[in-house]
Amino acid sequence: MIYLQSIKAYICDELVPDIEQDQLPVDTDLLATGIIDSLSLVRLVVWIEEEFDISMGDIEIAPQDFRTVEKVSAFIERHSLNINNQEMNSNSALQPQP
Repeated sequence: MIYLQSIKAYICDELVPDIEQDQLPVDTDLLATGIIDSLSLVRLVVWIEEEFDISMGDIEIAPQDFRTVEKVSAFIERHSLNINNQEMNSNSALQPQP
């Protein structure tokens, strides 16, 4: 969960500035508590695309992926790994065979 601090920083700085990072537990239900509403969710998704270079066009997005800071972090990790694996596979396909 290497992205927890940056996710919390974005949420607290950009979406709900009246909440301090240390007041936002990583397991808080962001949707049920109203910390994230539909507009904030769109902003969060756009930030993830830009910050972590993850194209959401080919990814199935579900609200449960954004329910807590922990789940957002897991989502980023999962899709960052998929992108890295795809890049490695395409680079190895370009390598000349002996």
